Amino acid sequence: MAIYREKDIFERRNAANEAKKALLERFKAKPAADDPAVLARQAERKAILEAREIREAEKARLKQEKQAREAAEKAEREAIAEAARLAAAAAAAEEARRREAEEAERIAVDLADEAARKAKRDARYAARKSRVGRTPPGFSAR
Repeated sequence: MAIYREKDIFERRNAANEAKKALLERFKAKPAADDPAVLARQAERKAILEAREIREAEKARLKQEKQAREAAEKAEREAIAEAARLAAAAAAAEEARRREAEEAERIAVDLADEAARKAKRDARYAARKSRVGRTPPGFSAR
């Protein structure tokens, strides 16, 4: 059975000093800027960045093409819809004109019938008046 023992201040201080020494050695061991490995890593990073820029430019170009294509399709759909709307409006106007013409014709026919009935009625009234105005033989006029 192991008993837990806390580290005293000296052990903690020594551990911190060793960590600092390790960091310093790692920094000192870092290769110089003109080291072939460093130059190779820089070239690799540069190539990766250039490839990324090319991909992003291609992606942006494709996006613009897609937006232009969608805008053209939308404009075409709107033009078709506008043409259909205009055709429907023209058809509705023609239907309204036809109905108005039929209504005017019906009214003209009704007025002509009414005039004919009135003429017949007036003729009957005139005939009756002419009969009433004459006195039959043997009757005296008052």
